[in-house]
Amino acid sequence: MRYKSTLLLSLLVVSASLQAQEKWGLLKCVEYAWANNISIKQTDLQSRIAALQLKQSKLGQLPNLNFSGNSGYSSGRNQDPTTFTLITQSYLSANMQLQSSADIFNWFSKRNTIAANEWELMAAKASTDKLKNDIALTVANSYLQILLAKEQEKIAGIQLQQSTAQLNNTRKLVDAGALPELNAVELEAQVARDSSTLISAKGNVQQAILTIKAYMGMDAAAPFEVDTPPVDKIPVDKIADLQPENVYASAIANMPQQKYNDYKLKAAEKTAKAAKGNMYPTLSAFGSLGSRFNSRSMEATGSFTTNPPIGKVTVNSVDYNVYSFSPFTQYTYGKQAFFSQLNQNFSQSVGLGLSIPIFNGYSARTAYERSRISTRNWQLQKDLDNQSLKQNIYQAYNAAVVALEKFNAGKKTLETTERTYSFAQKRYDVGMLSTFELITNQNNLFRARLENALNQYDYVFKMKVLEFYKGLGIKL
Repeated sequence: MRYKSTLLLSLLVVSASLQAQEKWGLLKCVEYAWANNISIKQTDLQSRIAALQLKQSKLGQLPNLNFSGNSGYSSGRNQDPTTFTLITQSYLSANMQLQSSADIFNWFSKRNTIAANEWELMAAKASTDKLKNDIALTVANSYLQILLAKEQEKIAGIQLQQSTAQLNNTRKLVDAGALPELNAVELEAQVARDSSTLISAKGNVQQAILTIKAYMGMDAAAPFEVDTPPVDKIPVDKIADLQPENVYASAIANMPQQKYNDYKLKAAEKTAKAAKGNMYPTLSAFGSLGSRFNSRSMEATGSFTTNPPIGKVTVNSVDYNVYSFSPFTQYTYGKQAFFSQLNQNFSQSVGLGLSIPIFNGYSARTAYERSRISTRNWQLQKDLDNQSLKQNIYQAYNAAVVALEKFNAGKKTLETTERTYSFAQKRYDVGMLSTFELITNQNNLFRARLENALNQYDYVFKMKVLEFYKGLGIKL
């Protein structure tokens, strides 16, 4: 038993270790966010409601069928529900009816309602796709922020290693009397600053991880480590292939927001046609089956034939009955059974109905006018979103061009700073440069590396935003 417990504990530890070591790529992060983000789940519920509305509108074309029944006790003077005669007896009664009706022609109002609900369902799905796109872009940005924070942590670590190595080397020279104590003190202060910078960089990494977990809907305490591909290995389209007009044309055809507006506009048009149909006459068919029961209802239960007396004659003071020569049938009566009454009182009806709206408080006309205004509003919304999309694409293109130019300029600055630091290090090693000047050059290199990393990731993100507007997803 102890061996089994130890084995189970070992397996759990190994499993937890493997889970902790599992690295998350961008695609996996996005898919997890799609499956667990609460906002996406809420939007998906709206799609289900739209699907139910569509199903109900389709079933609304079928004839309706309703059963009604009632029973009661009556006393005093009232009408017999089976014979319709006035009686004063108390009785129990029951009525049952099965009714059905169906529209034959209603100016395609129901068909247009179904078409409108189909477009509404497609719009709801497009709304979910739009939110997924937004979440994907947000997660991609957070993912890049983690990569940037890790790169900054790496640079800060290298800076600390360099400062520590210089301090160790300078301390040896100071102990040997070759350099003054001030040089070592200045480097100790630099090491302290670099240590603080490294701690801040590590904190930024953890903060970026917590941010992406929030967007993904992941528990903040869950183990999480992203895959860190080199930034120069992240695929980026050429800026020449992302001209604003071409991106805009692709966005109009593929972006979920534009699809959503198209679907809502078509739904509004069909809703207007359905509202217009409600202003015209409706032809329908109806039919019903019914029966009744009365606890006082009587029926003949039997009969017999007899010759009834028709008078009397007296003979010798004795009375004798005189009978008819024609036979006479007499009946016996009893309470009529429940199902017998239902069968006897069974009734059927069928017919056509015509409903003509003449005056209803202007409600039908108002509904139609409102639907026309709604249609116009969705057309304007579509135009507004298209204008905003085009503006955003041109701004994204301009931002990508600026980011590319900054990145290229930053690379040259970094190359120059690295050469400057290399020369400064050599001069310091031969005693031709003060510690303060060496630290200044080292800090310049540190800032140049950070700036270059920031420019590179900013450029990649700006390009990914431009790629995003094509409506073809994001890839890293």
